[in-house]
Amino acid sequence: MMNCEKARVFGSALVLLQGVVTALFPQASVRLTKKMLGKNFDNASELEAKPAYIRQLRAIGVGMIAAGGTGLLLEDAEEPEAVVSELAGAEADDEE
Repeated sequence: MMNCEKARVFGSALVLLQGVVTALFPQASVRLTKKMLGKNFDNASELEAKPAYIRQLRAIGVGMIAAGGTGLLLEDAEEPEAVVSELAGAEADDEE
């Protein structure tokens, strides 16, 4: 069970980091997209990103920051509940 929790925290942190990079440096995402398209299409390097696409990338980055941050906050919020339930279970065992 602990590996699952660590994986969720790692995934949330990764999404948060990717969101920061996408929001602050959308041109890096554009270059990556061009490189991926270049593997399958001719002249993909000649494509130019429109300003609207750059704004959309920034918005996606902000959304990723919100999603990753929320995931990390919720993971921290779940820990005290788990501790309380473990303590309640230990007290019930002591009574028997």
